Amino acid sequence: TNGNTFVDSKMAVGGADESLVHEQQLHSGSHAPKKKVKQKLKRYWNASEKGPEGAPASKKVPTEGKHEAKDKEGDNDPQEGKPRQHKKRNRSKGALGRQLMSGRKDPFPGEAPVAKEKVNKYERGKKIRLNNMQNHKLKNKLLKHENKYDLAKSQAARYDLLLQEEAGFLEGDDGEDTCTIEQQDIAEVVDITSASKYFNLTLDQFGPYRIHYTRNGRYLLLGGRRGHVAAMNWHTKQLLCEMNVMESINDIKWLHTETMYAVAQKKWLYMYDNKGIELHCIKKFNDVLRMEFLPYHFLLATCSATGFLQYLDISVGKEVAAICTKSGRLDVMTQNPQNAIIHLGHPTGTVTLWSPNLKEPLVKMLCHRGGVRAIAVDKTGMYMATSGLDKKVNIFDIRTYKSLHSYLIPVGASHLGFSQKDLLAAGCGNVVQVYKDAHRQVVKKPYMCHTVRQTIHGLQFCPYEDVLGIGHGEGFSSMLVPGAGEANFDALECNPYQSKKQRQEWEVKALLEKIQPELITLDPGRLGEIDFVTMEQKHKDRVERLGYDPSVKPKFEPKHKKKGKSASGNLLKRKKVVAAQEQRDEIKKNIQEKLEMEQEKKCKEKTVQLGERSALDRFRK
Repeated sequence: TNGNTFVDSKMAVGGADESLVHEQQLHSGSHAPKKKVKQKLKRYWNASEKGPEGAPASKKVPTEGKHEAKDKEGDNDPQEGKPRQHKKRNRSKGALGRQLMSGRKDPFPGEAPVAKEKVNKYERGKKIRLNNMQNHKLKNKLLKHENKYDLAKSQAARYDLLLQEEAGFLEGDDGEDTCTIEQQDIAEVVDITSASKYFNLTLDQFGPYRIHYTRNGRYLLLGGRRGHVAAMNWHTKQLLCEMNVMESINDIKWLHTETMYAVAQKKWLYMYDNKGIELHCIKKFNDVLRMEFLPYHFLLATCSATGFLQYLDISVGKEVAAICTKSGRLDVMTQNPQNAIIHLGHPTGTVTLWSPNLKEPLVKMLCHRGGVRAIAVDKTGMYMATSGLDKKVNIFDIRTYKSLHSYLIPVGASHLGFSQKDLLAAGCGNVVQVYKDAHRQVVKKPYMCHTVRQTIHGLQFCPYEDVLGIGHGEGFSSMLVPGAGEANFDALECNPYQSKKQRQEWEVKALLEKIQPELITLDPGRLGEIDFVTMEQKHKDRVERLGYDPSVKPKFEPKHKKKGKSASGNLLKRKKVVAAQEQRDEIKKNIQEKLEMEQEKKCKEKTVQLGERSALDRFRK
């Protein structure tokens, strides 16, 4: 018995080797030295579990309990010489059926729930009605798209935790109006980076200035009335180009990227790159006063002193549409960022909405008793602010075309602009007034005020920044407006920190995803909907189109013939001959019925005429 040895189960191949060694040692009777027993490694879950009366921990592993039980049964199996055959794991179990390595169950199985308010924030339009759809293939395809949209909404709502930036705001002390706080006081309190965004550029020789920011809010473009043009990175104050075109400038706009911009000069429309090199001179666009660039359609919309609204596709350099508005000089213009509709203001106090697909205005609204001076539309495309010569600022709901609020400003607003957080800026002479939630409730006093040296000629909120750019007679002023910009940006849409390679890739993708101008409508959500037409209506339309009802008789099925006469080509020919003959007979029948009805009408008319004849009817031809 002293010669008995124990071989570890991991080192031995099967039970046959153990029995062979045991028998040899019993017959030899030699007292061989004992082999060292190799102990099995202890896991942390074995150490934590103890049997009764201080017994050692059980060797059963929770994750592989079934396999361990089968191994123990195999040790007592008389057929120990055969190798063990483990069954494959059942991988069809989901995440809820799995157990952790520690043997404990997950107290919160599945994905974390998301609040409905967060999910609704990322909702884009209504779901498609799939109940009335009869095409099963199309129905399954649309159902997959809807599942993708739901997944995208839930993922976007979950990633809100990663958006650490929060929108700022300005709050005064008890009894203090925020409109009395000056810019110098704000710059002293905020951090160094934010304080550097408040600055003034003194350019008193070639003003007044029109301004425009890029979509990512990184670059600024200045255009003076006397021909001065400057492009700069206003964050780092790095100048890209500066020149004088030696001609008066009416308006200036960035195009799809910061490498190109358009300048509306005295005679024609010019395009330059970011080095100041002239790229194009478009003489079809003459006397341009205002411009708007549609980024998703790559269209440059212009309105001129001759009363023409023109669209230029900058991707191919082609004029898409030229519309005569018949409203005289056009110097008030803006775009709806939601549906790319152009809003024009006229001296008669009306505002018209235009699309490049029609020669007539889509909507015509009477907004003021006097001429319209400025128009602004918020980013949702639901609210429009207008100012006129009657010194009023009116807020309209574009969905119902009704007036919501009306504010009387003593001087009147010559320029208007909405921020990404729905702040409304109004330029009144040389004073800028910023209103908060002016379209949601009645506002009695402005949120902030700022005074510049000369009359304001242009203003715009910088995207993704709490900054309002002001162009005036003595240059440019950058005003700090807490809570004006969106705190978190989408890097795939507008990235302020994109590199040169990222900008080039984005430009290629944007050109591939360009929206055609034919899709510009008042309600862009209807483009994704399906026109549900009943089968009865389809059947009626088909009967009217063909002149007969094809579903009255069953379809002709040719008989099977031998000697190759029932080939597919021959069958098709025979079907066509029979179908054509039936169609001829039906058409002849319809024609015969029409002729008979006409003859009956003529007979009735003759009888009526004969009964009512007078003596003078004989002189008729």
